[in-house]
Amino acid sequence: MEEYMEQYEKESLLAAQREDLQKVMDLLFVKEHHARTILIHYRWNVEKVFMVFVEKGNELYAEAGITVKEHDGQSLFQNSSNVTCDICIEEVSAIETTTMDCGHCYCNNCWTEHFIVKINEGQSRRVRCMAEKCNEVCDEGKVKSLVSARDPVLAEKFDCFLLQSYIDDNKKVKWCPSIPHCGNAIRVEDDQYCEVECACGLQFCFNCSAEAHSPCSCLIWELWHKKCMDESETVNWITVNTKPCPHCHKPVEKNGGCNRVRCICGQAFCWICGCDYAWHGTQGHSCVRYKDDYHAVNTEQARTELLRYIHYHNRFQAHIDSLRAEYKLKGTTRYKISFLDAKKTDSMNFSWLFDGLYRLSRSRRILSYSYPLGYYMFGNGLLKDEMPKNIRIMKQNLFEDQQEQLELIVEQLSMCLELPFHEYPEYKFVETKIKIIDLSGIADKCCKRLYECIGNELLGELHQAVHIIAPYRAYGVERASEIPSESSDENAKLVLCKCSDGCGCSHSTNIGAV
Repeated sequence: MEEYMEQYEKESLLAAQREDLQKVMDLLFVKEHHARTILIHYRWNVEKVFMVFVEKGNELYAEAGITVKEHDGQSLFQNSSNVTCDICIEEVSAIETTTMDCGHCYCNNCWTEHFIVKINEGQSRRVRCMAEKCNEVCDEGKVKSLVSARDPVLAEKFDCFLLQSYIDDNKKVKWCPSIPHCGNAIRVEDDQYCEVECACGLQFCFNCSAEAHSPCSCLIWELWHKKCMDESETVNWITVNTKPCPHCHKPVEKNGGCNRVRCICGQAFCWICGCDYAWHGTQGHSCVRYKDDYHAVNTEQARTELLRYIHYHNRFQAHIDSLRAEYKLKGTTRYKISFLDAKKTDSMNFSWLFDGLYRLSRSRRILSYSYPLGYYMFGNGLLKDEMPKNIRIMKQNLFEDQQEQLELIVEQLSMCLELPFHEYPEYKFVETKIKIIDLSGIADKCCKRLYECIGNELLGELHQAVHIIAPYRAYGVERASEIPSESSDENAKLVLCKCSDGCGCSHSTNIGAV
């Protein structure tokens, strides 16, 4: 499925927001602040607003928390010269009062103080009436008019918050999670379970804002990432420096030269072979004799789980390390191309070579991220109750067969791309070229079959949990393209606050759409 991507500056973003507001205003015959409240409630999903209105009619307003009433905006006491404000209990001129759509009328000073407090508290997207038990959203035009008369800077901040809600409250729009923040946002028109690439070059999962992690689901990747952050260094050190006690299976470190070690549980055992024996002597113990049942030692669940995690983590990390090392192939490939160009009088097409490099990195990445999925899919933790043991074993074999086929092709492709084919004679060069082209095509098909296996045979068969992965794209994540602003002013970029405390600081911001 082809995704739609755009990159917006300030004027284009404002136009996109106004377009959505206008659609709702035209359909429901409501004012702009009511349309905004409804869209924020439904996460700026115009189609959903239309569907709810068709199904429930005027119940839509109650669900969004608004009451649509008609008032002329004048004070209820317009025939009186002076009125008493129920908030400050002071007598003021009638022209110094403001009436909201709900009908509540107070003096402009009390309204202004109320609005300033709410804006500073970060509640400016839906400022409620200050009357007791009234949840009506105040007209944002009146809010801005009253606040700007006292604090123009705060009024601009209020405008920024209203515009920022189009990103923060919109299910189809998210900030790029780059650090430091690049100032871009991405909009997805179709499926939120997709991987996107910002104009800054960062690829990330649109659903959870983590790094691109398919074929892992968001939950599985979150659990794996946390586990690796918490345990990977510890596991590496334990693997290298300790051995398990044969009695309690806790890791034991040897701090002396003697190969007779003692666990804190009191069990003594041989550091070389792991067999236990009495601490007072070594009678009947020998490490030099090979025993057929050496690997049949019964271990407890903790030891088994540790070894299982090490198995998956080591393979995950090995392919990540290979992926990083293979980035160097781009440099060596450019050298080979320049060498081949110098040898040939006619220009050559090397698209097959660049396609092979891309297919290698893409396939290697998919392969590495398939190991966290396997760890949680077939373990005794997250999804153990989703299918019977015999079915789980069958699914695991099917999954690992797909993994094995992809791994074989990836290693063969990597080996071919590292060959000094630029030095080969013509016939051998052509053979290598054909092999790289064939392996690139096979790698693509293996990746697609692996995704189909995961989506249909594994995650698609779950009954209790819901795990959705980004669909496989043969040419990877599409990059957001920038749409120039209608304004020629280079400084007319969107200014929004990205800080969690809503400090009102400025950020030069773009928004893209997928």
